[in-house]
Amino acid sequence: MAQKLYAGAKLRETRQRLGLTQKDFAAKLGVSLPYLNQMENNNRPVSTTVVLALANEFGFDVTELSIGDSERLVSDMREAMADPVLAEHTPPLADLRLTASNAPALARAFLHLHQAYRQTHERLASLDEALGRDDVRTQASPWEEVRDFFHYCDNYIDAVDRAAEHFAQPLRGKDTIRVRAMSELDQHNVKVQFADTETLRQFDRDTGRLTLSLRAAPQTQTFQLLLQVALLTQDALLEATLDLARFHSAAARAIAKIGLANYFAGAALMPYGAFQAAAIEARHDLEVLATRFGASIEQVAHRLSTLQRPGAKGVPFFFVRVDQAGTITKRHSATRLQFARFGGACPLWNVHRAFETPGRFLRQLAETPDGVRYISLARDVSKSGGAFGAPTRRFAIALGCEVAHADQLVYADDLDLTRPRAFEPIGISCRICEREKCHQRAVPPLERRLVIDPDSRGVLPYVVG
Repeated sequence: MAQKLYAGAKLRETRQRLGLTQKDFAAKLGVSLPYLNQMENNNRPVSTTVVLALANEFGFDVTELSIGDSERLVSDMREAMADPVLAEHTPPLADLRLTASNAPALARAFLHLHQAYRQTHERLASLDEALGRDDVRTQASPWEEVRDFFHYCDNYIDAVDRAAEHFAQPLRGKDTIRVRAMSELDQHNVKVQFADTETLRQFDRDTGRLTLSLRAAPQTQTFQLLLQVALLTQDALLEATLDLARFHSAAARAIAKIGLANYFAGAALMPYGAFQAAAIEARHDLEVLATRFGASIEQVAHRLSTLQRPGAKGVPFFFVRVDQAGTITKRHSATRLQFARFGGACPLWNVHRAFETPGRFLRQLAETPDGVRYISLARDVSKSGGAFGAPTRRFAIALGCEVAHADQLVYADDLDLTRPRAFEPIGISCRICEREKCHQRAVPPLERRLVIDPDSRGVLPYVVG
């Protein structure tokens, strides 16, 4: 049986963005005013007639009705509810889904409130460091605020992406994006030099000299050239985007501007249309794409996760980068799999094993507690310091999608997707993972009853009831 689609908040948001009254919107969709009102309030599912009308009348990407903030909000609220202070007031999962669907603004307000609480709690825990400071705030840290900005934009910034694509095309003859970047900088009286230094990029505004590290890989050098191009030539666009984001602090705005410049660099190195076409042709072979676009494996994987342009979406991927402690340092998901906002990833996930096999791709068929199955690709992407004695930054990345898209990935060719036992059980965070039997469980699940038997001990010191 087909699942009914309730998307009242998205429907209402679309109407308001178009500047239409309910009466005019209903007329264009070919439904009655009461029927539209019921759909906007999730009293009725969105009908097939409305879905088709949205596509025909407004060119609306109907996949946005089912893929958007809702799953992320539910995941984030469940994690916030895992806080011990809320343990006795945890609402059922169905209530969280209703809130995310019917009142997304309220859900975000709750998350902001919980972040403020966490910040205050952490500051009180280290009071000896906070005493005497005048800038103590209760808002989210700048890093968290910027992370959430990209998270809820689906990691796709349309205006910046299109500007980067325009900059990169067309390349003629022996022209490359690196040459194009060097030429653009030269036109802005920026002189590029390379030096044996640990600093990847150093721009002297007084002399107009840009220094790049000889120790960096060529892909990294090109990326840094493009980042400098973004900062010099796209400042008005970046500032306008930041104005719309309305960050709460100057620090968050500054961090986000670098993030947007990084986004421009990645999008210029791998222009949307050309990159998407090449990804389809190569069946998302990361090594082929890295060679074709002069990018690193991590850059390619991250770019694949950003192909969310309305009307031209790519395979919905999740992308994550972790360090050796399991801490997530980059994350994004266009799938139903949502990562923990705080802490590390599930230890049963293959991304943690990638450190043991440097230079190799690890494949994993995995199933989350909600029964959704994924194919996950993991690889170590540790970065050498470029000189003897220089520290190596150790990271691993994972890229994956739901098995429904597996036929579009070269990595799935010889995997048996029909055998249930081939899929390893993974979770998100122990506190919100409902699996009753998991040998790697660190803490009990928040929403389940525990049975403690002093006369019996299994893998865990308790049984999940």
